[in-house]
Amino acid sequence: MGYTVPPHIRPLRDRVLRFVDDHIIPNEPVLFGGGPEATELHDKLVAMAKAEGLWAMGHPESMGGLGLSWVDYAYVNEVIGRSDAALHVFGSYSVQTCLMLDKAATDWQREMLLYPAVRGDIHVAFAVTEPDAASSDPTNIKTTATLEGDEWVINGRKWYTSGATTSEWICVMCRTEGDDVPLHERFSMILVPASAPGYTIARDVFVMGLDSNHPECVYDNVRVPAQHLLGERGQGFSLFQTRLGPARLTNCMRWLGQAQRAFDIMCNRINERQVRGGLLADKQLMQLYVYQSYTEIQAARMLVLDAAEKMDRGEQARVEMSAVKTLAANMLQSVLDRAIQVHGALGVCDDSPLERMFRMARIYRIVDGPDEVHIERVGKEILKEYREGRGWTFADR
Repeated sequence: MGYTVPPHIRPLRDRVLRFVDDHIIPNEPVLFGGGPEATELHDKLVAMAKAEGLWAMGHPESMGGLGLSWVDYAYVNEVIGRSDAALHVFGSYSVQTCLMLDKAATDWQREMLLYPAVRGDIHVAFAVTEPDAASSDPTNIKTTATLEGDEWVINGRKWYTSGATTSEWICVMCRTEGDDVPLHERFSMILVPASAPGYTIARDVFVMGLDSNHPECVYDNVRVPAQHLLGERGQGFSLFQTRLGPARLTNCMRWLGQAQRAFDIMCNRINERQVRGGLLADKQLMQLYVYQSYTEIQAARMLVLDAAEKMDRGEQARVEMSAVKTLAANMLQSVLDRAIQVHGALGVCDDSPLERMFRMARIYRIVDGPDEVHIERVGKEILKEYREGRGWTFADR
């Protein structure tokens, strides 16, 4: 495959790029500022995106989306990624949760949650991480759900429940089975309405100094009907992986857009800034910054497209997904760090978008599995291939 944007997807990608650069990036101070003004502008931009056919582009057609392939979506999502605010303006934030719902939802759950979530009529948050458990290993989850008659009774505490303050439903991963069941079959997904008695948002969690809408939530004898179980009992881990794989890949796509924006800002600064009677562009260290950033972005981009191509072929691409998630997150942090260094004092204040982008980039090395987990997986999977006599020939992958 090639790595330039194919002709069939170029027009859509260009339309999205213009929308981001013309309508979203200039309005970031308002959109990130919060309050009624931000909400009003966000709703206006969403209406514009829908009117232009730019909504839910990565969602399958069967659920009401545009139905782009993973590779085509990579080319579009990398320009959506130029601004974190664009994630919600184009409805792309719900792809992974909707794919999970699509795998297991009943007809009732599709009508109540899936289709409204694709349309953006409701938000569905996803609750796995807990404050008192090492969430890099989800088998540590302590939140329980017990079936009493025709109701599930949920008790526990979750945090980093992204979007919970603005969500009508929360998909909660709970332990529902005993020790007599295999470890990875002890957990289930249960759908909890935000209006359920006993469910409360205890506090907002400010991440890297950002008002991030990742609150800590309490489940105190929360009762929901038995039909709120998503899929089968003990299917929680399987559904979790259905959501997590696409989430990692779509994030990496967007990080390419963040890196491209940072690279543009850095290179323009280097070409314009006068230092000691000459341009920064004449300094070998600045040329090194450009070289390092170029090679890192290009390598990450090729890995993203390779993983996307394998997903389109129906492969799990476990090695590729873990490798690119770790590499892309570290790449983005490195590129932003150089861009900030080039800007000096301007780079670390909010007159520039770089400082906010950098804070978010540091978070990405933890979300959807920390670096260490993915590095370990890549090593184990490849060594297993050699141990079983297959090896790992890059040209055949």
